[in-house]
Amino acid sequence: MALVEYAMRDGVAVLTLNRPDKRNAINDALMGELGAAVDRAAAEARAAVLCAEGAHFSAGLDLAEQAAKDLMAGIAGSRGWHAVFSRMQRGAIPYVAALKGAVVGGGLELASAAHIRVAEPDTFLAMPEGQRGIFLGGGGSVNITRLIGVPRVVDMMLTGRTVGAAEAERIGAVNYLAAAGAGLDRAMELARRIAANAPLSNYATINALQRIHDSGHDEGLFFETMIATLTQMTPDAAEGMRAFVEKRAGRLRAPGPEDAA
Repeated sequence: MALVEYAMRDGVAVLTLNRPDKRNAINDALMGELGAAVDRAAAEARAAVLCAEGAHFSAGLDLAEQAAKDLMAGIAGSRGWHAVFSRMQRGAIPYVAALKGAVVGGGLELASAAHIRVAEPDTFLAMPEGQRGIFLGGGGSVNITRLIGVPRVVDMMLTGRTVGAAEAERIGAVNYLAAAGAGLDRAMELARRIAANAPLSNYATINALQRIHDSGHDEGLFFETMIATLTQMTPDAAEGMRAFVEKRAGRLRAPGPEDAA
């Protein structure tokens, strides 16, 4: 694949957007390759990292291609983005996104489909759809609002406001800040740690928590009970609990500077 490179490292699939001459703007061809890479990662990896070539993660939707589409093609394109991002969010494995430079419009929608986001200092987020006469079409109205709230998304869309890395971490748009040039390494470190977890526990975390959050109180607690009991009955859970009791498992510690960098 030319527009999305794929590699396996230590059980982690690395998906790299590879359209740096266009600031990794997302067109139909790139989205098709991303979908194929997501499906491959689900079949052979225990976690995945999403990153990009060049100075920018993604400047968003390829507007030149989008402007040439008719109504039904536009609808099909939006639903195609939804399908790929859903297979990331509610799929078999967790995703960590390594962000840098522009994370704009559709690029932010893609980043919001990951489960954990790491940002380098030059990262900036924006949703300039209001200035383009368009609206979010890649799931952002659902996913980005869940991360930072509707009022902030309204502000960014109406005014064109940009959000830098430090503010993005403060408001919950990203989980970790990394040093310049170290975003991918930090994302890989996190992905390797995630890949060491029991696969069913990871699957339950990325598939159950948001659904429980969106449920009513009693329904959420019932769903929690079913998922907790199911995961505890697996050999992985039995070994994990036994390792803790026998003091073979690592102990929790207070966070240090390395956890924020």
